[in-house]
Amino acid sequence: MEPKTLEEICTEYREGCKGFEVGARHMVESDYFKNEQSFHGQHSEMKAHLMLAVRHLEDARMRFGKVLQYAGNGVSIYDKA
Repeated sequence: MEPKTLEEICTEYREGCKGFEVGARHMVESDYFKNEQSFHGQHSEMKAHLMLAVRHLEDARMRFGKVLQYAGNGVSIYDKA
């Protein structure tokens, strides 16, 4: 079995980050937050931390994309005509 290429690894990690990101976004909308809070502000604090996790996952996905960009020709897909 041949080792995976850098592109394959980064693509796999990007897909994994996207999966976690989607899952975390669904958690924000979960029924858990319809239950009673143990203390004032509990749910809003939890949602804020979930959204921070989402932002970090988005950033990680983008960083793996940057690895792919610079491993190639260094041009962003957004800069291409």
